[in-house]
Order: sequence, then structure tokens, then C-alpha cells
Amino acid sequence: KYMLNFGLNEKMSLNPPIFLKEREENNSKFVEIQQSQTAPIASEDPLQNLCLASQEVLQKAQQSGRSRCLKCGGSRMFYCYTCYVPVENVPLEQMPLVKVGKRFNCLKELPLKIDIIKHPNETDGKSTAIHAKLLAPDFVNIYTYPCIPEYEEKDHEVALVFPGPKSVSIKDISFHLQKRIQNNVRGKNDDPDKPSTKRKKTEEEDLNDSKFKDTTLKKIIFIDSTWNQTNKIFTDERLQGLLQVELKTRKTCFWRHQKGKPDTFLSTIEAIYYFLVDYHTDILKEKYKGQYDNLLFFYSFMYQLIKNAKCSGDKETRKLTH
Repeated sequence: KYMLNFGLNEKMSLNPPIFLKEREENNSKFVEIQQSQTAPIASEDPLQNLCLASQEVLQKAQQSGRSRCLKCGGSRMFYCYTCYVPVENVPLEQMPLVKVGKRFNCLKELPLKIDIIKHPNETDGKSTAIHAKLLAPDFVNIYTYPCIPEYEEKDHEVALVFPGPKSVSIKDISFHLQKRIQNNVRGKNDDPDKPSTKRKKTEEEDLNDSKFKDTTLKKIIFIDSTWNQTNKIFTDERLQGLLQVELKTRKTCFWRHQKGKPDTFLSTIEAIYYFLVDYHTDILKEKYKGQYDNLLFFYSFMYQLIKNAKCSGDKETRKLTH
């Protein structure tokens, strides 16, 4: 709301003087200009309407400063980035965890397992991948490259989130996984010495096999690295045969966004969150009601803290993240 001074000491009349009309018109224009300038700012904050659990525990932890990791004894802010656990002044029961088999603090199970391949040179304290492990420990695994799980036999139920010319959209995942199964079956039965009718029958039997019937995506892989270092992991032969998926419509608000990269290049936790949101609506065909918003529990708090610090010029708070 805007407080406008129309000259309260002046006498009211049925026919206000011309200068008062002009002042009203000018003030009206000023309000319109101010509203048009402030509206985009609000709409540019993608984290403002999240359905989050109370962040009071993080507010108190931020005020009290670094705390001890109960596993390694290290001094950290909010959580230990080497042990993947919250620190002493952030009690586990006050965090909105995703747990297997039951609801816990209003967050349901994730629909997919998540593997994160972390670059060995990625600074632990700056990585947002840890947020996912902290908040969904039963669903998220983090591997440090060159350690990569074996995906070859499961390429019909696994996908890699990474931009590129071969990447597909989330809504097309099921189609491409089914196509992949059919190609695998055809390749398996591609014996030139076998009669074509027999080959076709074998293909049909294999496609009806329970192993190949389910084309549901079961695991999604993310690379945790600066964009300049991703090539080493992405080109690894163990990931080359996997279906690639790209998030083309989402924009980052990461405070460490790399210069020269498009704003569609997301931080790891943003990519995980937006993938799950789109998967929920495009693949599961369910209305999104904030089910995965708490995955941004730490990220949104840090974002707001750093944003406020930049506005106030508080350099100490801007160096917040560990």
C-alpha cells in the first residue's frame, strides 16, 4: 500500500482547485509506476509460494552460529556436508524428512530413487546435492566419481538428467523407455540363422515377459559438478547408453550461478525438485500440491538469507554456506 499526501491542511470543496487535481493525477501515475516496477520483482522469486515446513529451527541455528557434527565433531552451519547429517542445533525431528513406508512431517515418499554422481573436485560445502540426501536419506545415494553404479542391465528403467541434443522431455520418458525395451529385445533375438517367424514369436514372448512389461522409470541420475567439469562424468561410457532427460523450461535462482551459462542450467537440488514436480504432473498425471516443496527446505532458507544479505551489504552472512 502507498500512503499519499493530498494536502490534508487544505479546505475541502465541491470543486477542488486545478493544482489539487494535477497532484492527484501525478500521485496516481506514481502509484501505477511503482506497482509495475515491484510486481515483476515478486514474480521473479520462484521460491516465495512454496509449501514448506516451519524453518524456525534454521532461524535459531543461524542466530546461534556454527554447531558440532555429532558424527565427526566438525564445526558446521546447519548440517555436516561430509557425514550428511544435521548438526547438534538442528534436531532431526524438526526436519521435514521423507521416510520409506510412512508419512513423516507431512512429506510423502518420493516416486523414484535418486543417484547423484559427484565430481571429486566439487567443494562439499558448496554442493546443494547434500540437501537431497539430508531430507530424503532412504531415496538418495551420492557417489563420488569415478565410482558409478552399474546401470547397463537396467537402462530401461533409469534415466540421466542432463541437457544435450539427444535429451528428451519428461513427458516423453515412458515412450522412449518402451522403445528402448523393444530395441533391446530385437537386438537379443537378432539371429540371422533363425527363421523370421520364429524371431518374431520370440520377440513377442520376451515383450510379454514380466521383466520387460514395466516401463516405469525407477531411478533418475543427476551429476553434481560445476558445469565446466561435467564433461568428464557425462562422457563416461557407463552413462553413455542411458536415456537423457532435459529440464528446458525451469530457471535457476542459485546464488552461485556460473557466468556465461544459460539460466536454465540449474543447481543440483533445483534439478531434483523440478524434475519431481514435472514427473508428478506429466507422468503420474496427478495434481501437484506442494508434495516435494520441502526438498527445498535448506535451499530456500539459504536463498532468502543470502538475498537479504546482498541487499543489506552483510558480507559475513553472504559467506554463510559453510
